[in-house]
Amino acid sequence: MEEKEEDHDTDLEDEGLSSFQALTYEQLYLEACRQVDVVPVSYFLRHMRDTTMDLSHHGLGAKGTRAICIALVSNAFITSLNLDDNWILAEGVADLAEMLKENCFIQELNLSGNHLEEAGARIVSKLLKKNVSLNSLQLSGNNFKENSCKALAAAMTVNYSIEELDLSHNDFCERGGEHIGHMLAANSVLQVLDLSWNHIRMKGAVTLSAGLKLNSSLKVLNLSHNGFSNDGALALREVLKFNSCLTHLDISSNRIGSEGAGALSKGLEANRTLQVLKLFQNPLNMEAATMLLTSIRKNHGSKMKELDIKNVLVNEQFLSLLDATCKERPNLQVIYGAVTGLIAKKMEQKTDTMKTIQIYLDEKKLRLWDFFRNMDNDGTMLIPVGQFRRALKNQTNIPLNKAQIEELVWKLDKDGTGAVDYRSLVDARKQMLRVERQRIKQEKSQKKMRKQRNERVLRTFKSAMTPQGSILMSPAPKLPEIGGSPHFSATPLSSWYQSMESNSTLHSASSFGTKGAQHLPSGSEQTHSQKCMETPSQKI
Repeated sequence: MEEKEEDHDTDLEDEGLSSFQALTYEQLYLEACRQVDVVPVSYFLRHMRDTTMDLSHHGLGAKGTRAICIALVSNAFITSLNLDDNWILAEGVADLAEMLKENCFIQELNLSGNHLEEAGARIVSKLLKKNVSLNSLQLSGNNFKENSCKALAAAMTVNYSIEELDLSHNDFCERGGEHIGHMLAANSVLQVLDLSWNHIRMKGAVTLSAGLKLNSSLKVLNLSHNGFSNDGALALREVLKFNSCLTHLDISSNRIGSEGAGALSKGLEANRTLQVLKLFQNPLNMEAATMLLTSIRKNHGSKMKELDIKNVLVNEQFLSLLDATCKERPNLQVIYGAVTGLIAKKMEQKTDTMKTIQIYLDEKKLRLWDFFRNMDNDGTMLIPVGQFRRALKNQTNIPLNKAQIEELVWKLDKDGTGAVDYRSLVDARKQMLRVERQRIKQEKSQKKMRKQRNERVLRTFKSAMTPQGSILMSPAPKLPEIGGSPHFSATPLSSWYQSMESNSTLHSASSFGTKGAQHLPSGSEQTHSQKCMETPSQKI
């Protein structure tokens, strides 16, 4: 038997509003637009009962966003809301945050390209500390800088619902990378993170890597178009050795050279979870590509499926190694650049001709004087150029080609006298020895600098992971209350509901106070409301 409505007590009856019918979603939005004084968005009206709402590039502004928020407070259908590129500013995101206090059905929110800046970042941070319904948040291109990053990172350390976070195309820089590292060390829920185009470099890159090593949940990380360089690659080597959850890593366009590729190769030899590694648009050569592929082949526990080095030119030797590797790992795909024969052989380093002669003399335990006297048949200490050429060509034990011989003749007979004397040969050897000593000294210096730099990077990496290190979170900065920012004079959303309730002659909307929406649009939405009230406790 159908129960009569008058058999139940309702809040509407308590308030003396039993004669009024609740506003529908569409009517509520139209009334909100009238109150806020904006033109209704027809697309929003037509799709208010869909699960996905795409309002990107609609030019809503802060006022248009407020009308949308009023209509969404009680909406139980929309689970994905896209507000990309709408200039909603911090004022608009304050209304969104207040709406999300009541609406726990929206799980995916895109606020990219809305000029939120630091004020908006603080409001979003306050929201993230309390919200348990959002699991995907996009904040790309909002002009967030170091302080914005600090606030967002602090909030994410205590958020246990966001699984996908897009912070790309901001300006976090070095200090921002440190804050992200702190967050990654503490967060155990985040699975997908996009930090591309953020100018993260130097200590920020190293600290971020240290946090990543401690992280136990992140699976997909996009670090492309930053400045990790070889130092960051060295830190990532330690991550790859020990991280057991990361499956997708994009470090393309990060100024990582062959030295950095060598460090990554060491990490790949031990890693057992990474499936995709993107390294394109880094200054890598064929030798670096070979190191990476060899490391994957050597690691029998590797799960690698894709290696992207599409800008690297390779040769037939690399392709042979790739064929052999793919026979053992048929699921592996390597994306490389063109195949060319021009690099089939490594460019031979030009060797000083006098150095080649000196090596021969050392092997035979001969003096330079003995070498010269064997060519000076008449003992005049002068050897005609033609005779000198023929003598060098006949020295089969000295590997000199025609070009090298001509170069040596030009050095020894700069005045064009047509003869080579012993003094010029001695001077040429002295010059060669000076250059060689300088080269050895420079190589030692460079090697020492690389070693010191690597040690410094690893010290920074290790110190960031110790209890005394910077990876421990400092107390989060106190953030302004949502809706209470002194920058905004807008009236809280609840007052708009009350205004519509008192001004509407045909319909009434209940006042949505701190206890939530008491009445939803008529129909099946009441069942959704009951489910919504259960959602937070279930997620916790």
